[in-house]
Amino acid sequence: MILTDNETRVDLLNNEAIATTIIELLRARPDHPVTIGVHGDWGAGKSSVLEMIEAGFADKDEVLCLKFNGWRFQGFEDAKIALIEGIVTGLVEKRPALNKAAAAVKDVFRRIDWLKVAKRAGGLALTAFTGIPTPDQIGAIVGSLEAVMADPAKLATKENLSTAIDEVKAVLKPGETKNVPEEVEAFRMAFDQLLKDAGIKQLIVLIDDLDRCLPDTAIETLEAIRLFVFTARTAFVVAADEAMIEYAVRKHFPDLPDSTGPRDYARNYLEKLIQVPFRIPALGETETRIYVTLLLAGAEIGENDADYANLIGVAREKLKRPWTSGGLDAATVKTALSKQAEKANNALALSDQIGPILASGTKGNPRQIKRFLNTLLLRERTAAARGFGDDIKLPVLAKLMLAERFIPRLFEQIAFVAAVHPQGLCEDLETLEKGLATADGKESQGGERKGQRAGEPGPALDNAVLTEWRSSETVCDWARLSPKLSGLDLRPYLFVTKDKKDYFGPVSVLGHLAGVVEKLFSGKMTVQGYEAELKQLVQPEAEKVFEAVRTKIMSTGTFDTKPAGVDGLVVLVKAQPGLQGRLMDFLEALPSGKCGPWAVSGWQGVIKDAECAARLTKLLGEWSKVANNPGLKASAEAALKDVKGGR
Repeated sequence: MILTDNETRVDLLNNEAIATTIIELLRARPDHPVTIGVHGDWGAGKSSVLEMIEAGFADKDEVLCLKFNGWRFQGFEDAKIALIEGIVTGLVEKRPALNKAAAAVKDVFRRIDWLKVAKRAGGLALTAFTGIPTPDQIGAIVGSLEAVMADPAKLATKENLSTAIDEVKAVLKPGETKNVPEEVEAFRMAFDQLLKDAGIKQLIVLIDDLDRCLPDTAIETLEAIRLFVFTARTAFVVAADEAMIEYAVRKHFPDLPDSTGPRDYARNYLEKLIQVPFRIPALGETETRIYVTLLLAGAEIGENDADYANLIGVAREKLKRPWTSGGLDAATVKTALSKQAEKANNALALSDQIGPILASGTKGNPRQIKRFLNTLLLRERTAAARGFGDDIKLPVLAKLMLAERFIPRLFEQIAFVAAVHPQGLCEDLETLEKGLATADGKESQGGERKGQRAGEPGPALDNAVLTEWRSSETVCDWARLSPKLSGLDLRPYLFVTKDKKDYFGPVSVLGHLAGVVEKLFSGKMTVQGYEAELKQLVQPEAEKVFEAVRTKIMSTGTFDTKPAGVDGLVVLVKAQPGLQGRLMDFLEALPSGKCGPWAVSGWQGVIKDAECAARLTKLLGEWSKVANNPGLKASAEAALKDVKGGR
């Protein structure tokens, strides 16, 4: 079950309202030229709106819709010529009656040849107004080329230039002295006559993916549109992200001033071309929930199913007033889908669960929502194919993926801890979830302690990671989502996400040593009792244990207070002196701007190797000079005095 990302005429976002409005606008004055913009971020649904517009005119013989994808013409030498010629060619191909108007067709193509010849004959600077050079300009080029041709020794491509000159002369006619405005008007008149001969009352050109093009291609396409702006019965609908087009303008015209009064030149340029702008709004929480339900239900039932069409109809009614709707509920879905309602149960559960954070994290972008769901479903199938599908519950995977996608630091903190836990648990997460549940219950009863955050258990129970999580509303909102992860073995879910990062790197080779790693995260007095056991490790085993503990400590990212596991490292190095160099690597990697005074002391008893002791003294010297951490600086200064006094 994969959700396709192609443009579609099946409207799940209620964007049909935008398409209908544009269709009505185009039908109101078919004889008047107009340029309409359909704006939105990548993946907002612009291409689908164009599909709906085209479908809206499918039964109108007097209206011709031509589609032009700027991205597909990215590699063309001149996108401007490609668009102009593409419009005329499409017109001729779709209206066979024009075969009888050979003279009119030939006239239009001859005028297009001006652009082609200008490019091939010497790279004329195309005019900012139309891009069509005057006959005088082409004549000057011909003269200069003929002069150069008189000295063949200077030319490596004489034959090519001869051909170019002949082509230029073939286009020019004796006595032609039209200026640029006259040429523009002549082209427009010839094109208008072509529309009349074809029996077309309105030509609508749909331009898509312009914001995917390189700046020069995007600007050339817009310049070509300008040629038709004042041509009767011709309308353009341009789908593009305004920000990308403004970027293209600034790149193409780098010498333009930044602004003109309160307006930006790039925005002025776009607004000059786009007379009527429409922006596709981002999806809100309710709309995201409905969209997710429809996507997943459609994938299960089939997009062509009659019951699914009923569900879409119900959803559209709710989308008309999303501020009064809570999304699709079970009763509504059951009524719409009848006997197939059970197939949508998973869709409903997921949409309720992930809708709020998915709407916020994707900024309501439909393409990003689809990508998230596709990754979710693919990972579930991958787990099944590998033989541990029964260990994966879709709601749990979805919740973890929300953290992976939108709160990556939280996900890594959970992953590194759960990966080394013998049962795959993250005990800090369990503490957070239980604390939030307790606090939320007290709050609902009016019993929360004054001056305390919701879910905060108390200073005695806090550690650095929990303090960080509790201070983040985003993390707390995520932790409140169902299902709770307390008591769940998270290792299958972490394994299925290893397409991005392998959290089992230091753990997968531990085997029986995983229990030793877990012991080293106990309290200071407890870990000291494991020294004898640690001495029994052979050097390779000790190195694996050290790396696992180090990785887990560094993954917390919080060093203002001593992280759990540091005391375990001290005892491990004391039992295995060969690890002193690795311990120094660990200390030197600590962020000096974020470390508390704990980082200074406790090492002298285990760092006995002369080279490592010298590294420690050097490191203390560096810490004694930090300007952004007074606590670490003072402690390092005191430690240095002790070192010097001990000498």
